[in-house]
Amino acid sequence: MTHDFHPTSLREYDIRGIIGETLGEADAYAIGRSFGTRIARAGGRKVAVGYDGRTSSPGLEAKLVEGLNDSGVDAVRIGLGPTPMLYFAVHELGCDGGVMITGSHNPPNYNGFKMMLGNGPFFGADIQALGRTAAAGDWESGAGEASTHEIMDRYVERLLQGFAPPAYKIAWDCGNGVAGPVVEKLVKHLPGEHHLLFTDVDGTFPNHHPDPTDEANLVDLKRVVAEKGCDFGVAFDGDGDRIGAVDGQGRVIWGDQLLSILAAPVLKALPGAVIIGDVKASQMLFDRIAELGGTPLMWKTGHSLIKAKMKEVGSPLAGEMSGHVFFQHDWYGFDDGIYAAVRLIGAVSEMGGSLTALKDSMPVMINTPEMRFQSSEDRKFVVVEEVLARLEASGAKVDRTDGARVNTPDGWWLLRASNTQDVLVARAEAVSEASLERLMTALNGELAASGVEPVVVGH
Repeated sequence: MTHDFHPTSLREYDIRGIIGETLGEADAYAIGRSFGTRIARAGGRKVAVGYDGRTSSPGLEAKLVEGLNDSGVDAVRIGLGPTPMLYFAVHELGCDGGVMITGSHNPPNYNGFKMMLGNGPFFGADIQALGRTAAAGDWESGAGEASTHEIMDRYVERLLQGFAPPAYKIAWDCGNGVAGPVVEKLVKHLPGEHHLLFTDVDGTFPNHHPDPTDEANLVDLKRVVAEKGCDFGVAFDGDGDRIGAVDGQGRVIWGDQLLSILAAPVLKALPGAVIIGDVKASQMLFDRIAELGGTPLMWKTGHSLIKAKMKEVGSPLAGEMSGHVFFQHDWYGFDDGIYAAVRLIGAVSEMGGSLTALKDSMPVMINTPEMRFQSSEDRKFVVVEEVLARLEASGAKVDRTDGARVNTPDGWWLLRASNTQDVLVARAEAVSEASLERLMTALNGELAASGVEPVVVGH
């Protein structure tokens, strides 16, 4: 028996596709057999399995478990919950790996699989090798067992360990994603006043799309913050591994701004530590880390890539513009939107008590939101290479960490290929409006030279 995955489903960080078109239950079984084979051949025996609230997730979970068991590996089923709860289970239950079934913030007809091997990420070459294993039918056979383990209460208890929460008035928008049940339990242990939105899990996302990086999805959160006079509000994506936030005036605290706040207490505890921001982050973040006595490091976008880099350089904290925040300091090194919210409450309290005041104190940057340009899966990486070749031939100052980040006296612009969607991603930041216009002219010129239509999808 062999299995061929749809060529678009094996991504850099995970396996993802459209249910019934590029991903289905046969794929789930093959992932279970192939991943189970990898675990078994490494001497492992036990894999934690969780799933999100999408309507397709239970069926995929059942076939995944069947595949794991048929490879001779035991499956520990933790049930419905956020991705970070699955990561927590792998650490806490001593599993040899983990698989989370989630479509994250993608539309309801998508789903996917995020994996851990041991306590580390499983991505890139590992995912491609999994595809080759399935195509060859090179699977172990056995009779593993499936068990169920309720871990949500233990996870909530760990979120609050060693934390003496101050009293705030906070709005929490769970977006009908799987963060909802956890947040309901969490706020019972927090002082102050808490207003919860859309905590019921519904994979059709009837209220708004669960992507807190798109300001259009924060309208309800802003409304409740204003109506209830909240100190601030937080929001989560569909599987709870990303955070968004607004201050008491409803202003968005973007991912790099959140990281600049969260870094202060960490660097107070660990002076000189390396704090990682992704290539889309503002220069403000890297300057602020240095100002706080830390060592800033710019790295590639992608949760698996960031986690691997953190281990390599011993970083206690990292984050992305997308709202992934990774704590190694007093945590496990994985991205967890709910834990980031807990740490944000503590950081705000430690830094004077007002997120609004912290936002006021930040330098006003003239920048674009994340811009997306449609491109095919095979063409998007080629476009970036074409742009890099032209830039370097012209003598431009280019950082190739992840795509092309071009530095000029006006500021910088970035063009990179998304590893999760068939788009090119761009961003620019300047010292003035006139400078931003020049940067955008340069960026659009490069896109046009590679035949890309500059249709901007902003916040």
